Amino acid sequence: MSQARKIIIDTDPGQDDAVAILLALASPAEIDVLGITAVAGNVPLALTQKNARIICELAGKRDMPVFAGCDRPMRRKLVTAEHVHGKTGLDGPQMADPTMPLQDQHAVDFIIETLRREAPHSVTLCPLGPLTNIATAFERAPDIVGRVQQIVLMGGAYFEVGNITPAAEFNIYVDPEAAAIVFGSGVPLVVMPLDVTHKALTTRARVEAFRALGNEAGRMVAEWTDFFERFDMQKYGCDGAPLHDPCVIAYLLRPELFTGRHINVEIETQSELTLGMTVADWWGVTKRPANALFVGAVDADGFYALLTERIARL
Repeated sequence: MSQARKIIIDTDPGQDDAVAILLALASPAEIDVLGITAVAGNVPLALTQKNARIICELAGKRDMPVFAGCDRPMRRKLVTAEHVHGKTGLDGPQMADPTMPLQDQHAVDFIIETLRREAPHSVTLCPLGPLTNIATAFERAPDIVGRVQQIVLMGGAYFEVGNITPAAEFNIYVDPEAAAIVFGSGVPLVVMPLDVTHKALTTRARVEAFRALGNEAGRMVAEWTDFFERFDMQKYGCDGAPLHDPCVIAYLLRPELFTGRHINVEIETQSELTLGMTVADWWGVTKRPANALFVGAVDADGFYALLTERIARL
């Protein structure tokens, strides 16, 4: 059996972040979560760090270290998404406050310290929200950049264009300067844009399969999905909602479920009109060097089968 892959999950939970974290915590044979770092995004930092601990407790992982990170983007005012995720970020089921502690250390310091301590190219960063913590760590400690094994992130869009503006996906839009640092870092990137997450839609049957698992995690996933599905179904006129963030963890577990292209992706930071756009050179017209595996398709049935099988273990 190969060794479990060491990861840090950087997140702004969000119901779909919660499902991603549960998927990782349910897969200890393949994934060794060294810590969870919270960032401001879907909701402010005070809620994202709290939500991260609620999710760990739901998974029965009260010893998972959770760190609070940056409470605002590097150069901009924070934009949040309560309109999607509700005022707590985890609206839907009633959730008790977490009793497990928040670590004293700042998330950025934890990221830097972990990458310096672990063997080079042995830690994968998994950002599920704005890239503020990662970019801040890279700026503060340039020596760690070359030590990262890979960054597998949820963010961006090309064919599906934007979900917070006509041109930009939320995670990138919230902190485009941070995204530009990460995309320009030279670290091997795998990007899960809306192009792929919008092909991983919940259906009634998929949600009911979670509910039918009979465990608390399955019930919570079903109730969270019920909640944020309403927003997406109304907005896109589709039959379900995309589970964006679990695509990141599913890629680590079953990369064969996903297909994409190794291309150049640049981040727009200047334009008022297209701020935060991920300009993905899908057709290879610029001759700029490829910096990311930009994923375009997923086996949705295989993705939901994996999710259901793992959530059942919690």
